[in-house]
Amino acid sequence: MLVMNNVTKYFGDFCALEDISLEFHHGVYGLLAPNGAGKTTLIKMLTTLLYPTKGDILYEGIDIFQLDERYREVLGYLPQQFGYYKNYTPVQYLLYLAALKGIEKEVAKKRVYDVLEKVALADVAHKKMKKFSGGMIQRVGIAQAMLNDPKILILDEPTAGLDPKERVRFRNMLSDLARDRIVILSTHIVSDVESIANEIIMIKNKQVLYKDTIGNICQLLEGKVFETEVDDQEMVQFRKNHFTLSEMQRKGKWKVRFIASSPQTDWTIVSPRLEDVFLYAYQDEEQSHDVDNNEI
Repeated sequence: MLVMNNVTKYFGDFCALEDISLEFHHGVYGLLAPNGAGKTTLIKMLTTLLYPTKGDILYEGIDIFQLDERYREVLGYLPQQFGYYKNYTPVQYLLYLAALKGIEKEVAKKRVYDVLEKVALADVAHKKMKKFSGGMIQRVGIAQAMLNDPKILILDEPTAGLDPKERVRFRNMLSDLARDRIVILSTHIVSDVESIANEIIMIKNKQVLYKDTIGNICQLLEGKVFETEVDDQEMVQFRKNHFTLSEMQRKGKWKVRFIASSPQTDWTIVSPRLEDVFLYAYQDEEQSHDVDNNEI
């Protein structure tokens, strides 16, 4: 079990995160928030790259900074951007990193081919990475994070720049990897975590806004999400009166998904989605809508 107890992080006089308390068990955790909300700061503390200003981070009841190398031995980490040698093959690159991690040579050879099989790169194991797509490079990144068979796998914005097909492949792979370990996936893309996360963690105003299952989080907007069609000439006024979640124009009308406190006869109530909660929770603070922010 990985635990954060009342963790606060300051950079000089600036408070990046305040009083964060979280528990992680086996499974996928989606750390979901807009860019700049503090996701990477939290990730860097969990990976020992930053020290908390206040509070403790414990693995199996022991401070991770006291564990030092013993903690890093059970940790796999994929940062937003990682360095690689484009003229290396995946095998050469991973063997090099395995040596840096202190993995014995014979063990490393077997492990390298095992992880390349897991990330579906076995067939290009000996091809130079300069010809790889962005999605293939990201899979190499996951492979390096998996070299030591970690109990904790932390991925920071791992799908940035990937096409939809690669995103689907990536999500399927994470589901398989999470069966016997903690996987923490930091992202601002809702679809990356909506289908695979056991729990969602949302951060706002430097603190944890929600930590719960997707089903429970979506219930916060139950009975408040509607769809309707709006004439083109009425759309500007409609936006002023309601917080719109999505808009689609077709044949002079707009199909709109939006938030409201009570239904009207030509509105259809729909089940809320995680993206609805995300958009509503992080809406512009200056906007004013039918449903008060305190309701969720």
